[in-house]
Amino acid sequence: MTTLPVVMASTPSTQRDDESLAILPVYKRFPVEIVRGEGSRLFAADGRSYLDFTSGIGVNALGYNDAGIADAIRGALESGVLHTSNLFHSAPGLALAEALVARSFASSVFFCNSGAEANEGAFKLVRRWGREVGGADKHEIIALRGGFHGRLFATLAATDRPQYRAPFRPLAAGISIAERDIGELSRMLDRETVAAVIVEPVQGEGGVRVLEPAFLNALRALTRERNVALIFDEVQCGLGRTGWLFAYERTDVVPDVVTLAKPLAGGLPMGAILMTAEIAAAVQPGDHGTTFGGGPFVSTVAKHVFDRLSDPALLARVRENGAWLGESLRALAARRDEIRAVRGVGYIWGIDVTRPAGEILASAREAGLLMLTAGDYTVRLLPPLIATREELAYGVDQLEKALS
Repeated sequence: MTTLPVVMASTPSTQRDDESLAILPVYKRFPVEIVRGEGSRLFAADGRSYLDFTSGIGVNALGYNDAGIADAIRGALESGVLHTSNLFHSAPGLALAEALVARSFASSVFFCNSGAEANEGAFKLVRRWGREVGGADKHEIIALRGGFHGRLFATLAATDRPQYRAPFRPLAAGISIAERDIGELSRMLDRETVAAVIVEPVQGEGGVRVLEPAFLNALRALTRERNVALIFDEVQCGLGRTGWLFAYERTDVVPDVVTLAKPLAGGLPMGAILMTAEIAAAVQPGDHGTTFGGGPFVSTVAKHVFDRLSDPALLARVRENGAWLGESLRALAARRDEIRAVRGVGYIWGIDVTRPAGEILASAREAGLLMLTAGDYTVRLLPPLIATREELAYGVDQLEKALS
């Protein structure tokens, strides 16, 4: 059994009593107040230490207190310009865009501030393209069962979570959800009104479901045949999480649009929409905009993070350690009746369990391990991409204890 040092206090930390008075209560927070981080570990106000398998919901790919990110932040501050707006040229934003284009299929990049914004913007851009190639009627967007694309109005309509959707009906029109079935998708794409299909190559919030390359290849063939844009939402599964820089690289399917966010700026708010020349050519000045997107400060930090996440050695370690983690989780499932299924790739894994996942998370927190859910009966693991084999093994050990 793998052991790592864990600092425990006699009583668990509690949520601040005054928080509910000041912060809109849209989150059910863990009863932990984080005050410090180091590597793959987080430290709470009460002195407890936790191995973090949440990565800030996939944001902190390089862990905590990273010296390189700190240096990039200090360097970005030296100009004294945190923000200029997009009325002016910005060398850091251009450098980041050129790096993203050079490393991907894309010809152009639009920067924004979050994953939901990136997806919302992608919907606008593909509708603009659809109008150019098929007229005003070519506007519909199809999403897949189990997908999660955000909680703004258009992205909420594309998100398959009834409890999120119900209070806000009527939802945005022209967006529908299809089963993960090529036959059904083929019938839906017969409509000349469809402009785009959006998919997560690995559905994160929807149970960590890895869409098979054969399915994605068949979908790519359909969309090309019907002149429909294909959007890959890589907000959670992109930028190294699968062991490839972009999740689409694992499948050999090249989409028309990719959306990114979470780890892109190392914890600073940033999203990006990558697109082909055909999509970009349809966009005119004034079609979309952002006040903060691609500003000099955040772009400088994001360029450093992107260069680090592009490192072939890091990606190889994620692939190798991720394969080992998958084998370890499947071995755990073989000896624990509480586990019904294990799914994942790289450093994103889902474990279906027979009792509420929230109960298992609470037990794991007491043992010093932080995890997430991906549905009521699925535990989700998102370790930082710097997590070592020893740390992964320790996490599996603590998960087994939590199951008990």
